[in-house]
Parts: sequence; C-alpha cells; structure tokens
Amino acid sequence: MSIPERMRAVVLTGHGGLDKLEYRDDVPVPVPAPGEVLIRVAACGMNNTDINTRTAWYSEPVTSGITQTGGTEGFSKIRSEAGSWGREAVRFPLIQGCDVVGRVAQVGPGVPQSWLGERVMVDAWLHHLESPDDLAKARYFGSECDGGFAEYTKIRQENVYSIHSPFSDAELASMPCVFVTAEHQMVRTRVAAGETVVVAGASGGVGSAVIQLAKNRGAYVIAVTSRDKIDAVRAIGPHAVVGREEDNLAEAIRAAAPDGTVHVACDVVGGRIFPQLVRALAPGGRYVSSGAISGPLAELDLRLLIYRDLELYGSTVVRQGTFARVLSYIEDGAVRPVLSKTFPLAEIREAQAEFLKKGFVGKLVLVP
Repeated sequence: MSIPERMRAVVLTGHGGLDKLEYRDDVPVPVPAPGEVLIRVAACGMNNTDINTRTAWYSEPVTSGITQTGGTEGFSKIRSEAGSWGREAVRFPLIQGCDVVGRVAQVGPGVPQSWLGERVMVDAWLHHLESPDDLAKARYFGSECDGGFAEYTKIRQENVYSIHSPFSDAELASMPCVFVTAEHQMVRTRVAAGETVVVAGASGGVGSAVIQLAKNRGAYVIAVTSRDKIDAVRAIGPHAVVGREEDNLAEAIRAAAPDGTVHVACDVVGGRIFPQLVRALAPGGRYVSSGAISGPLAELDLRLLIYRDLELYGSTVVRQGTFARVLSYIEDGAVRPVLSKTFPLAEIREAQAEFLKKGFVGKLVLVP
C-alpha cells in the first residue's frame, strides 16, 4: 500500500468553540515507531469527550452541562491546565477521535508483516504496559496522543484488534467507546439476571449500549429518555420506557419495575436526574455514572446513601480485557450498532453542531 507524506485531518488548535477545529490537507502522515501500526482510517465515531476536551468542560470553573451554546462557543471561564478528562493540560495541536475502524497500512519494527491489510478496531484505553492496573497511569487515544479524525493514525500494536463482522465501517465505528463504557458499568455494578436496571440517557450511545448489555445479562431494563424519543428508544429493546419529564421521576421509575424494586441505576446524564435515580433505588442498590452531560453538580440526600446501604460508583478507566469482551459480543452478533448518521470529516463542525442539539438516537460517525 502506497503511503503519502501528507494527509487530511482535523486539528484541534486550542480550547474554545467550533472554530478551534481546523480541517487541513497538509498534515504529515505519522510514522509508526517500533511496536506500532499505521492505520488507514475508514471511519471514526464522535463522542462527548471530543466536545468536553475542546471546551475544557472537565475543568472545575465550568459548572453547567454541555449546552448548545457552551459546546458551540466554548466557556468563558476554564482552567486550561486541567482541560482533559484526567484533569491535565491538553497538548495542542491535537488530532482527536478515539473510535477508529480501518485497515493496517504499515507496521513499525517488531510488528509482523501479517498485520498489513487487516481490518481492525482500536482499543482507546492505553494502559501502562508495566502497570496496567494503575489507573493513574492510563492514557486515552485521541486525548493524550493523536487519534483518528484523520486519514491515517498510528497506535501501539497491543491496542489494535482484527475485526470480522458484516457491519459496515461506520456501524463498527459507532460501537467501541460506548460499548466499552457500558460494559464497564455492568461490571462495576455486578448486574445479574433477574435484577432491574434503569438507564438514564437511553437515547445516547452509552445508554443504548447499556440497554443491550443489561438485557443480555438477563436484567429487566427501564429506559429513561425525553418524550419525543420514546418510540425510537423502545425500538432498541428495553422492557419499559419512562419519559424524563415526569413530575416524580423516581416514582415513575419504580412503577415501571416488575415489583417496584430497582437494583441498579446507570447514568451519563447527572444534574437533576442524579437525585431521582438515587431515590428510585431499593435498599442495597447500586448507582454508576460515566458522565454528567446535563451538569456536573448534583444534590445528594446522604440519608438515602446511608440508610438504604447504597453503593455509588464512578466509571471511567476500564480494566484490561474489557475491549476484548466487547469485540466478542460484536463478532457473535450479541449486540448491534445504533448508527444515526455519518458526516464527511471535512464537515466536523456541522457534525458537532448536530451532536449538540441531541435530536438523534445513537451515534454520529465521521468518514474521511
């Protein structure tokens, strides 16, 4: 395969609005170092972290959710030295994008030539090779290093997996981040057959993945979404759907459970939804969150935590082996993509503007 010297890519030049995303056609093609592979990108999914990083939403001065205005224009008060998910400074210029699907175009020294031409997916969690269980040493593809919003990208061999699936490149690119995140939520909360799981943000990528993974474990799944998306979310397959606009959301969730008992709450929404999910849990219930798109600050009645013996979990850095399990689910046909729309990479600003409107169900994907 002939490798050009330059490529088209989207370069993030700093924290701020959509204008910080620059589509260029003169970016040097990366050269794989020893133990690395070069991938010709066929598709790359978009995620909340792309916008969170661009706007420095992760930093403490930002107390609102990712609104259309904040996500489009950026926030007036940020702390740039804590602008990444790990509360560290972001290195600019940066090529974002973690959900890469493509073909191996070149291999670095030490990587077998047999990898060339393989259709692959990327595991975005870069665990420390010598201390993989040290969460503080974990890094993320497209955050601490350049990612896949480009024609080519490179990554170490350990994070590249061959994929054998009838799904299209765009469909596959809609799956890695959200299914890995959802699978980690399942593991953190020990979801088991016969339990009832409530899923907030069910129309999004993680929410739609949680619905599938919880059902596969034999759980009864209640999805929470906006009223205008109820029919679309119901098509994903939950046992019940509750409109998030309910006056007493906690009561509506419990009423949707077979016996009024809710064992697990899976969240990416936060904000005002958080206390309602906690209140809906039965004694001994477990709550887990991988995001706070409607707001990072929330109230908690500690009496619920204490006297109902609840367990609360944060869920970001996944453990080794998680991606391999998700890959097996995909190849076995146990899960399916929920792809809403694709955009050309050159239209990333338009794609992120649509992403911020939250009018779709599932995922948006960029195609070089």
